Amino acid sequence: MLSAFGCSSSGPNGAGGAATPGDSGAYLYSRYENPTVMAVEQTLARVDGAEMSLAFASGMAATATALIGLLQAGDEIVCAAAIYGGTFHIIEDVLPRLGIDRRFVSLDELAAPERLIGPRTRVLWFESPINPTLRCVDVARIAGACRKAVVTSVIDNTFASPINQQALALGVDISMQSATKYLNGHSDVTGGVLSGPRRLIEPLGRLRRLLGGILDPQPAYALGRGLKTLALRVARHNSNALAVAQALDGHPRIERVYYPGLRSHPDHDVASRQMSGFGGMVCLDVKGGQERAYRSFDRLQIIKRAASLGGVESLCSLPILTSQYGLSDEELAAAGVTRGMMRLSDT
Repeated sequence: MLSAFGCSSSGPNGAGGAATPGDSGAYLYSRYENPTVMAVEQTLARVDGAEMSLAFASGMAATATALIGLLQAGDEIVCAAAIYGGTFHIIEDVLPRLGIDRRFVSLDELAAPERLIGPRTRVLWFESPINPTLRCVDVARIAGACRKAVVTSVIDNTFASPINQQALALGVDISMQSATKYLNGHSDVTGGVLSGPRRLIEPLGRLRRLLGGILDPQPAYALGRGLKTLALRVARHNSNALAVAQALDGHPRIERVYYPGLRSHPDHDVASRQMSGFGGMVCLDVKGGQERAYRSFDRLQIIKRAASLGGVESLCSLPILTSQYGLSDEELAAAGVTRGMMRLSDT
């Protein structure tokens, strides 16, 4: 019999006992594939509306595998300047060592994606909503421009979740998510996922075998458990975050509240068109800058001070110490991040 958490020489049809080659399609080795992992990948594909999904040991494992698999020396990646810090650093610090050029562009430039694509551009990578400012871009327009130019579009859909935003249905080629966050939803799993058409995802699966970033079977089981309540949890995240954003909007000690569900948000209209809910994240600019943000952070009692999001706890983090750690003042400004920002994950 197949073991749900181990290796077996038996194949997907349950037959076994004979020696099988490494390319036989059998469950030979859990770094290649595992029945528990494959089961949750099928669920993830249904949730994302994808032909195929791959589960990874972390969101960064998924990101690195996608970038290495889609690009080669001499190619160019166009990337939004406002992205998760870990993604920024792999594009800025690692890809140039592989002979891959990168070009970071502003949100204003992303509004006209047709002008961004050059002769060597092979991938356009972006987020919406963006971490941590929750700015949103026109996903369908970016996807359409990429498809016309035969460029692969990749979105980090972590902050939206597939419940609030069906990125593939909007035309994006590949959706990446940190499964650590909303997909699992219980703060006890680290994981990532890539979803998209089989023609793009299957080659990344072969690369995953070599790089070793596959999700372990036990976290895969926990992820599958978490997915069962995804829609219910995200609905509550949406309603609670909106209530928090509305309560804090206009507070005398807050410079600005960032939440796409507020009419004051600069991208409220585009978010309303492409999202069915506005998510559980709220970002605040505290009056008094970094010193005041630190002081407010240290005085939190009910909200936990932690760097993640999308779980069953309300969390707060300071982007300059977590998601945007290590960025220069110029890089922070390009990402729209201030030193007085506080990021809330509401449950």
